[in-house]
Amino acid sequence: MSSDDRDVVIRARHLAKAYRIYDNQHQWLKQVLFGSRHTYYRSFWALKDISFEVRRGGALGILGRNGCGKSTLLQIACGMIRPTKGEIMVNGRIAPVLALGGTFDAESTGRQNVLIGGAVLGLRRAEILEKMDSIAEFAGIGDFMGQPVKFYSSGMRVRLAFAICAHIDPEILVVDEALAVGDAVFQRKCMDWIDAFRQRGTLLFVSHAAAEVARLCDQAIWIDDGRVREAGTPAEVIRSYHRALMVEKDDVHRFSASG
Repeated sequence: MSSDDRDVVIRARHLAKAYRIYDNQHQWLKQVLFGSRHTYYRSFWALKDISFEVRRGGALGILGRNGCGKSTLLQIACGMIRPTKGEIMVNGRIAPVLALGGTFDAESTGRQNVLIGGAVLGLRRAEILEKMDSIAEFAGIGDFMGQPVKFYSSGMRVRLAFAICAHIDPEILVVDEALAVGDAVFQRKCMDWIDAFRQRGTLLFVSHAAAEVARLCDQAIWIDDGRVREAGTPAEVIRSYHRALMVEKDDVHRFSASG
């Protein structure tokens, strides 16, 4: 393996992801019982052909309209779901703000979810307990740390998820539009932390805020209809993406499943 290959921490090759769409529960049951002989679902291809590389210390910004496949791509990168086709390699401890916030146990308290989330991300219990006060301070949700997560707002969930991810010493940070639900002060706090993280780690960053992509990232891809429509510098990709938003209608057919 060459030194260049060792520098690659994320490599995606021809990723594709299909979801099964059933018209009703009866069709799902028929697929379970008779699926070896007939198909009773339609396929929705969230990703169709995605390839890219991110080198150690790099920062990739991902742009695209809602429904283009950005979240599906991040879920594959985080190991939450498997691609239908293609392959992905991730080399390093990954801190997925998207994934962690979406898997909190609603009946458990914030502190209990810190213990669970920290363990999922590879920390020993003693390490998590040592960092607990710092995590609580970063999250800034006060007495709600002792309350069940089911009482949290979406912004509070993101605060807690980001606070956990910021304390596991990640090599790769995955951040998506979830930060947009936080208030301006917390967003600034997160961006300041990401700025510092960029000096030592690798970043996957999904955002509709082009200014943040341009500031934080050194490369970008624009995903359209499940494929990479353009890749290059953030300035180039953002310019093309914004031009398309102004002249191309939002096509609802991209949400259609094939028969």
